Amino acid sequence: MTEAEVALLGIRHHGPGSARAVAAALAQWRPDAVLIEGPPEADGIVHLAAGKDLVPPVALLAHAVDDPAKAAFWPYAEFSPEWVAIRYAVELDLPVRFIDLPAGYGFAPAPEDADGAAADADADAELPADPLALLAEAAGHDDPERWWEDVVEHRAPGADALAPFAAVAEAMGALRAEGLAESRRDLRREAYMRQQIRAARRAGHRRIAVVCGAFHVPALERMPTAAHDRALLAELPKKTRTDITWVPWTHRRLSQATGYGAGVRSPGWYHHLFTTDGDPVPRWLTRAAGLLRAEDHPVSSAHVIEAVRLAETLAVLRGRPLAGLTETLDAVRAVLCEGSDVALELVRDRLVVGDALGEVPDAAPAVPLQRDLTRLQRSLRLKPEAAPKDVGLDLRKETDAARSRLLHRLRLLGVDWGVPARSSVNSTGTFRESWRLCWQPEFAVRIAEAAQWGTTVEEAAVNKAVGTARAAGELAELTGLVETCLLAGLSGALPAVMRVLADCAALDTDVAHLAGALPALVRALRYGDVRGTDHGALAGAASGLAERICVGLPPACVGLDAESAAAMRGRLDEVHGAIGLLASDTGGTAAAGPGPSDPKGPGGPDDPDDPDGLTGLADRWAAALRSLARREPAGGPATGAPGLLRGRAVRLLLDDGRLDSEEAGRRLRLVLSVANAPADAAGWVEGFLTGGGALLLHDPRLLALLDEWLTGVSGEVFTDVLPLLRRTFAGLEAGVRSTVGGRVAAGPLGEPPAAPAAARELDRARADAAVPVVALLLGIRPKIPRQAAGRDT
Repeated sequence: MTEAEVALLGIRHHGPGSARAVAAALAQWRPDAVLIEGPPEADGIVHLAAGKDLVPPVALLAHAVDDPAKAAFWPYAEFSPEWVAIRYAVELDLPVRFIDLPAGYGFAPAPEDADGAAADADADAELPADPLALLAEAAGHDDPERWWEDVVEHRAPGADALAPFAAVAEAMGALRAEGLAESRRDLRREAYMRQQIRAARRAGHRRIAVVCGAFHVPALERMPTAAHDRALLAELPKKTRTDITWVPWTHRRLSQATGYGAGVRSPGWYHHLFTTDGDPVPRWLTRAAGLLRAEDHPVSSAHVIEAVRLAETLAVLRGRPLAGLTETLDAVRAVLCEGSDVALELVRDRLVVGDALGEVPDAAPAVPLQRDLTRLQRSLRLKPEAAPKDVGLDLRKETDAARSRLLHRLRLLGVDWGVPARSSVNSTGTFRESWRLCWQPEFAVRIAEAAQWGTTVEEAAVNKAVGTARAAGELAELTGLVETCLLAGLSGALPAVMRVLADCAALDTDVAHLAGALPALVRALRYGDVRGTDHGALAGAASGLAERICVGLPPACVGLDAESAAAMRGRLDEVHGAIGLLASDTGGTAAAGPGPSDPKGPGGPDDPDDPDGLTGLADRWAAALRSLARREPAGGPATGAPGLLRGRAVRLLLDDGRLDSEEAGRRLRLVLSVANAPADAAGWVEGFLTGGGALLLHDPRLLALLDEWLTGVSGEVFTDVLPLLRRTFAGLEAGVRSTVGGRVAAGPLGEPPAAPAAARELDRARADAAVPVVALLLGIRPKIPRQAAGRDT
């Protein structure tokens, strides 16, 4: 019996020239078995490539059964040589096998030597040099990518389709003979590949085609003894149990150095090269022109003709056999984009890289959670797409509400397919949501990880929420989880989460933690309204937190340093807004009559119409703010609340109408007196003016007091308070800053600016002339004064 012949087709992963060469070599060689560098676990699912439902770009995803986070991808595009070999074999019903090391070895812990260190640490400490870069340098080229394109990617197969592979094998053999670094892992991989070639020979195959990375060809040409290879493979650790499947991939993800570590900078361009017959440049420039025209750039057919000429001329000047991507993009920038890098970046993003997303058939192995997600995507008409897409949802519609629940549940599971986005419709209602959807290939791994929580999306989200609640360490985390459960419609998780929340809230005495937790709880109450959820337990929890904050806030603010005071100010604003929402949901503040201190009065604990005591909550919060505003540091900073918080409390009371401008001016005058420290006064002003400085324009006395104080401080003190004041005024609106500056420059600030003469003297004749037009606009019958009527007659 004659010995089996083996054709070693050394390729560059994801190279269109290599893919064309492999197709020609297989057609000429006509093998009876095809061996491909890849994980052998995929032998059982490679047949799925025979149908039309597996559409590249796709990837093999292997992950450890017991730890799905340990995963690896093997991506393939239509222009990948491995994909061409797979399609050739399955279409002709030939045996096709993957011959790289099983993925299970890669997920196992590295073996250790006698000293306890990883056995491969020294061998793999230095990464091997790029063989293509060494070959390009030997050929006198400084750019290995351009050299490889000229030598391989831009050349069509010749009469002998195997000749290019023999030349590449010879070049790689010379590099390895010169001592090109070989890692221990590569030696094991090559030993395993040789074992699989021997197995194919024993199976009776006579013409075997091996498609592998060009670097490995010299090691597969010379076959050492089987005992030598078995000795190398004996060093491998125990193989981890592994699952593998096909998953969709994208050109954008292919452009990154993930998975195989063979990232392609321009997958969209390579796809065009592989799928286009004849000269690819004119057609690609035509596509670029169409893209730019769709984005309102003025591009005509004359631009395309001139760009083709320029790209070809640049290729000749640079000594290249064909215009490559560099020359084509230079022509696009100069002609189609008229020198604009912004328009060129659009072409790079959409055409050079692209957003192509592959498809996987239903027959591909998948965890039950993935199948349930696929079912929901179809029923809700939410198709995964690689390109970002903005979606607006109206929660009053059943389908949109279901979509919202799905996206929130996936975010809880760590699958951020949808991310909340700013709505293009300025609406403050809670019935509208805006999302930005963008499917990423790695979501397949996160879904496999989340499968431990359940077999459906809802079940997994419920169990994940309960598990997260039990492991939560802070109150704010729990209230945020309650909000997420309501958004996601997880009624099955709410009782358990609320029990944990109640226990944590009862034990937590830190007012800062309580203040950080309340806003999310109040938002959850509002979401409950639009989603029709029972929020009785939420209202009770929110009321309890708010009451404890009202009691504990003033003493908790005493003696805070600058950093802690700034953090507390943010919580103060959030709690103020949250309590305002709580009070508005119950019809506002308490009416005249018995107050919150009266058990049977509005807001009291025995009020039958308000069992949660929310009606008088706004009054109790206002009392807490007044108490905070009065806590001045009489005996030093440690004895009172920082000026930042006292000023903020006064401003909140003023904005709510619980403090008039006269009282606010009096407090400002006291703070800016010489008896107070300038730094404390500057902090008070910062807290008072944060959120809007228009009141300085409406009440010039406040501005005059501030100006008088600022001009009276010494130079040394002015230097100390300047950063605080600059930060304060930088936060004001640009128009307010400009107007304040103009008034200060205009002169004395004690009185409001005088009105112009034209505003003081009313011209009745001109005013009467406009009355008919205004009346016509308003749709009423005008009453013309007698004097005006007399003049008209």
